[in-house]
Amino acid sequence: MAATDGSEEFDVPPEHALLVVDMKGYSQVPEAKMAVVRSDLDDILATVFVQSGLPDPHSLGDAYKDTGDGAIVVLPARHTARLVAPLLGHLHEALARYDTIRLASAPPIWLRASVHVGPLTPPDHRGDAINEACRLVDSDGARQAMAAAVDNGSFLSAAVSEAAFRRTVRAGRTPDVSERQFLKTTARVNGKPGFEETCWLLVPGVAPAVISPYLADRNSEPTQKPYPPGAQAGGSKQATKSQAGVRQKGKASGKARIVQVGGNYTTGPEQS
Repeated sequence: MAATDGSEEFDVPPEHALLVVDMKGYSQVPEAKMAVVRSDLDDILATVFVQSGLPDPHSLGDAYKDTGDGAIVVLPARHTARLVAPLLGHLHEALARYDTIRLASAPPIWLRASVHVGPLTPPDHRGDAINEACRLVDSDGARQAMAAAVDNGSFLSAAVSEAAFRRTVRAGRTPDVSERQFLKTTARVNGKPGFEETCWLLVPGVAPAVISPYLADRNSEPTQKPYPPGAQAGGSKQATKSQAGVRQKGKASGKARIVQVGGNYTTGPEQS
């Protein structure tokens, strides 16, 4: 029976899953190339969402917001685990493959991402969860993990909130991704002294012990031992050399704006 005393405003709204992505260095991209690289990102997102069993984000109406240098996607809470895995893995693979085929004059795409879950009021999806997801992607930890990604041939750094991590990875709903692949840290945002939240950092193909030294406050907890010297999670030295050759050939061909997803992932070489 519906309340008649106005107490509905105190009801907790339904929970939603959120993915926020933000391009590294987008403001430094020449204006003439911004539309092209943004269109390429849109194609990548559409491809990996469908590949992950999720709807094309551009079909979500008000649940998809273009932020210029990235996007905010709101989905039913039941999809939270899919946003962690397989989507983050597919997203990194797509970005790595894009890098092998883009024109040498085209900027690479490096992404920071966050995954969160929390209550949002329909139909406009208003609530603290949006703010928290955006602060996670803008946090010092996500940015420092991005530096680790760039230095180690990866294209994605992701910050998964404690709430999302607990309900997905720790609950066993991401069979392809385990807790040992994440680095636990505290997310803080410069200029937002009231924001301090536990989160879990993931850089595909880069071990947590490699990411940890990049975090300025060192307030992090690696959950696995470092890989042997010269090795990366997800591939061997030989595989890395092989991908480096593909990247060089792809750039020389002059073919661009083709989004390929799939295949085995191996960590690429260091980016300049």
